[in-house]
Amino acid sequence: MFCYQCQETAGNNACTKVGVCGKKPATAALQDVLIHVTKGLGQIATRQATQHTPVDHDMDRLAVGNLFATITNANFDDDMLEARIRKTCAANKALAAQLSSADGLHDAALWQADSREAILAKAETVGVLSTVDEDVRSLRSLITLGLKGMAAYAKHADALGKRDPEVDAFLLATLAKLLDDSLSVAELTALALETGHKGVQVMALLDTANTSAYGQPEITKVALGVGDRPGILISGHDLRDLEMLLQQTEGSGVDVYTHSEMLAAHAYPAFKKYAHFKGNYGNAWWKQKEEFASFNGPVLLTTNCLVPPDESYRNRIYTTGAVGYPGCKHIPGEAGEVKDFSAIIAQAKTCPPPAELEKGEIITGFAHNQVLALADKVVQAVKSGAIKKFVVMAGCDGRAKSRAYYTEFAQKLPKDVVILTAGCAKYRYNKLNLGDINGIPRVLDAGQCNDSYSLALIALKLKEVFGLADINDLPIAFNIGWYEQKAVIVLLALLALGVKNIHLGPTLPAFLSPNVAKTLVEQFGIGGISTVDEDLRALVG
Repeated sequence: MFCYQCQETAGNNACTKVGVCGKKPATAALQDVLIHVTKGLGQIATRQATQHTPVDHDMDRLAVGNLFATITNANFDDDMLEARIRKTCAANKALAAQLSSADGLHDAALWQADSREAILAKAETVGVLSTVDEDVRSLRSLITLGLKGMAAYAKHADALGKRDPEVDAFLLATLAKLLDDSLSVAELTALALETGHKGVQVMALLDTANTSAYGQPEITKVALGVGDRPGILISGHDLRDLEMLLQQTEGSGVDVYTHSEMLAAHAYPAFKKYAHFKGNYGNAWWKQKEEFASFNGPVLLTTNCLVPPDESYRNRIYTTGAVGYPGCKHIPGEAGEVKDFSAIIAQAKTCPPPAELEKGEIITGFAHNQVLALADKVVQAVKSGAIKKFVVMAGCDGRAKSRAYYTEFAQKLPKDVVILTAGCAKYRYNKLNLGDINGIPRVLDAGQCNDSYSLALIALKLKEVFGLADINDLPIAFNIGWYEQKAVIVLLALLALGVKNIHLGPTLPAFLSPNVAKTLVEQFGIGGISTVDEDLRALVG
């Protein structure tokens, strides 16, 4: 086992015995092989496209689903992962037979899974360390992890009937390029930046999918308390799953609550018609052990951020989509299909109401359309000096005690500074009483991690309004927390948009070799965090 894809990887080096996330060596091995054969799928599909044979969208979906299933805290179910490997190997065999020639196909495209033992043996030769050159390995990892994040967003868009064939083709072609030993460090660096450009494209696609289906997010106050009826807690990011759950629970006597990044759903107009859409319960993903236990009712995990559940509440955990955990009930259903949530609803009816964690409310809904509607007010506040600076504090939260840095940083910011946020990083400060500036809240929450796209659009619009030539001339600083692979594609997207001097913490990624890290520092000014006071002086002045 060698896994260093998340921020909490052991010793900021790699998990080699068991994952900090709870992933076991056999699970990590299955995921390594799944990525290997998915690269083979990319090679065959890309060659098929050059022969003017259209690639079936089911192959795009297969690659996207495979990548998503290997994101940190998504799928711990070895049987589900083995089934994906076998399905991909079968697809590779069938597609290869359609080629005019199989000459030059990589082992990743030709290898077939005979047994679990054969798969685990294969993992010994195809993991991260199979790339010997440290810098090539680092860049391949950076690109692979960016593709995983891109796949997550593409899957959410596909669930709402939106796809971009250009993004799908890029994803498959890039998987194939990760098998090409002739690519130089310079070429891989350029490919990483190209991955960032496609990251912008896929986030724009998802934004269109969400807003065309559910309307433009609005400034919304979300209740934090609980009612006296049984509830279902929905976590993750997939809005289509939430919509189906709300439809099927309407009139059932069961309330629906959001958890972690699903908080953003309350800002969409289409969901406000559901009287039983109660509020938000809990905080960021890593607190779910105690919060899921106190919720009392069943919990639906729609995407990654599943912490291995305790026995005390495991029988109340349901997974769907790319998520899986052994012993937990999985609700099937692909894009375009209506999922059957009757089992989770039936269980909810037998459960007591949630135990109250807190009272009050929080505000969300500051996506790009809503903030741009306030543009005149914001610009006037900047011109008058009421707002001196914006700090983008988007990204992920995590368990590390060092992440208390972000709470302290928010608390110590001067009162004339506004925080722009998206993702679960906001839970470090979104419940603090930081006040407002001329009626503009000092924490503007754009929504989920993919809504970091909104923050980029806001910055680009402000650049235009102020007549600036460079986005980096804006009074905006970037102090971003990262945890997993969706944060990687967001980072690459920001770099592709020309954003420089991003501070990334609480540690720089372990998968960045010294030379690759040096390149990112020299070309883009990326740096780590230090102390709160030192970073306040550097970023805010």
